[in-house]
Amino acid sequence: MKRLFWLGLGVATGVIVTRKAAEAAQRFTPAGVGEQVGEGLRELAAAIGSFGAEVRAGMSEREHELTDMVEQRTGQPLPGISRQPTRTRAPGAGDRG
Repeated sequence: MKRLFWLGLGVATGVIVTRKAAEAAQRFTPAGVGEQVGEGLRELAAAIGSFGAEVRAGMSEREHELTDMVEQRTGQPLPGISRQPTRTRAPGAGDRG
């Protein structure tokens, strides 16, 4: 009975090690490396897009703040500035702590 247990354990270990080795070998093939690079570029593009949206939202918010400050100090509305009744922010902008 003991021998059967150790045989089963050895077979299971061999299968697991073989699968892990095959996965590691696949990651180092040209297709595997290309897949990893492609995934990294997609993540980078998403991060850049998110950063750009946050910058645009911040610029818009600051423009409104400056416009309000100038209008308060001068008592006159600024010519050529269209006032938007609602100010929207990019999703997730300013949510980071």
